[in-house]
This record gives sequence, C-alpha cells and structure tokens, in this order.
Amino acid sequence: MQVFIFALLVATVAAGSLPAYKKELEITITSQSDVRNLDGSSQWSFAGSDGTTRDESQAQKQLPGYDKEVTSGNTNQGNTYYTSPEGQKITLSWVADEKGFQPKGDHLPTPPPIPEEIARVLPTLPKLAESY
Repeated sequence: MQVFIFALLVATVAAGSLPAYKKELEITITSQSDVRNLDGSSQWSFAGSDGTTRDESQAQKQLPGYDKEVTSGNTNQGNTYYTSPEGQKITLSWVADEKGFQPKGDHLPTPPPIPEEIARVLPTLPKLAESY
C-alpha cells in the first residue's frame, strides 16, 4: 500500500511539472464562393479567419493541337495569400495556359541573368532550327 501511495505521489508531481499543452488556433472559413458556368468556365474563392485567401478562375480555350487540328483546353489563373510557419507573408499568383504554369511571387527564386553573348543569339535559334 505504501508503494502505491508513493507511486501516486510521484505521478502527481511529474504531471504537475509537464508543460501545459497550447490549444491550437481554430481556423474557420470566413467567406467562400463557387460559380460554375455552362460554357465550362468557373470561379471560386475562399478566405480563412487566419488571413489566408485563395481565388481561382478557369476558362475553356481553343488551342492548336497535333497535326494543326484545333482542340479545347482549360486555362487557369489565380492567386493565394498566406503566412508561412516562419512568419513570412507569401503572395503567389499564377497563370496556366498553353505556355505552361507561370507562377509569380517575391518568395520564388529567380534565374540568373542570361549572358549578353547568348541573349544576342537566342532570337536566331528558331530560324536556325527550321533550316535543318
């Protein structure tokens, strides 16, 4: 019995020395919209109570396909805002179309500048490729 009381006393002291768990902030959606159109286009957005936002739109577009046939494609554009775990405010915008995914944001790495000697030759490369 004395061992049980001693163990209970030790457990009580140990539990009292544990750090209190921090309750996580509950994030709720403060606004949202979603519009789907018969022509295949759409728009949607949401905002969170933590300041996070996102909006996006899509549209159908006629695109050149293989063998010069015309096909339908989907284009997309949007932007989002959030705060990273390190506290950095991130703003990202993008377009996705026949030219591919094109993101923009101050947090994204940028390529090094193209040397002048190469920049002068670049415009002539498509013509050079056609001659082969």
